[in-house]
Amino acid sequence: MATDWRDEIVSTPDVLRGKPRLKGTRIPVSLILGYLATGMTTEETQREFPDLTLGQIAACLSYARPTQPA
Repeated sequence: MATDWRDEIVSTPDVLRGKPRLKGTRIPVSLILGYLATGMTTEETQREFPDLTLGQIAACLSYARPTQPA
């Protein structure tokens, strides 16, 4: 699933002090990545956040992935 993280992740200084978050929510990207880093599956993470989509989870992973040099 190719997801451009820019479609799902925003950072504004007035919400969460500018931490990257999922658009339309107050859920920081770091929180979702933390859940996944502990070994939780995407399904388990979605149970914790019922409105979270697979696209949003993919966007968080894409955001965290280092860019490849051209």
